[in-house]
Amino acid sequence: MATGWAGDGAVQDQIDATVKDGIQRARSRLPSGPGLSHCEECEAAIPEARRRAIPGVRVCVACQEARDRDAAFSGYNRRGSKDSQLR
Repeated sequence: MATGWAGDGAVQDQIDATVKDGIQRARSRLPSGPGLSHCEECEAAIPEARRRAIPGVRVCVACQEARDRDAAFSGYNRRGSKDSQLR
């Protein structure tokens, strides 16, 4: 019978799920495929060191920083149901 109380380890399970989701989201955003020598947004040259460090890179540092600022992240763990919320 459900009593509304969280089970042992529920807090850690929720933290682990949030971290796992964050890692998966970051990995899905990594570039893949052939890299470019010039930024696809502003046509600035992409340095050789950046192309070696990030295989598949398609944008320069300035454009990547702008993308990162624009990316919205709510920080809300949507995996839990109403019954799993800690009280």
